[in-house]
Amino acid sequence: MEGGKDKHELKDIIVGLEQRIGAYESKLKDLRKKRERLNEEIATTEKYIELAKTLYRVEADKSKLASLSNQIITDETGALPPTDTDVTDQSREILLGRSKYVGMSVPDAVHMILKEGHRSMHAKELYQSLIEGGMQIRGKTPLTSIATSLKRDHRFHKVAPNTFEIVRQEGDTKPLTQAV
Repeated sequence: MEGGKDKHELKDIIVGLEQRIGAYESKLKDLRKKRERLNEEIATTEKYIELAKTLYRVEADKSKLASLSNQIITDETGALPPTDTDVTDQSREILLGRSKYVGMSVPDAVHMILKEGHRSMHAKELYQSLIEGGMQIRGKTPLTSIATSLKRDHRFHKVAPNTFEIVRQEGDTKPLTQAV
């Protein structure tokens, strides 16, 4: 009887260890996904920092030039000539991450997103991308608004609940998007 008890305890230990290994492997997988998302966020933030530094240098140079021109150039009435802005408001909007889809319709912006992403996307992902790109979506149910506008547009195909892809055009040999 003693041998059977030892065998049963050993089996319980092995099962417990297998469960722990599975839990640790699952945790590791989740952590790796989080690290990947963080790496993407870091890369994006680094790009924004570089853009901000470049914009800062340009604006500082413009300020120095304006200061010099104040000291040197005036027209016959003594007024300063109008300054040309070679760094447009669009640069500021890009810096703030607000200009990518501003002024576009939801379907046009989503078409860009799906084309760039090369895969079908859920309305929730599309909504997030639209907001990040500067689009304002009004209404109580923005996801429903997005889905409805895509259902009505011939360029999109619904592949799952609230999930869309770009309709393949005649002559295309491969789909524009791939299901996730």
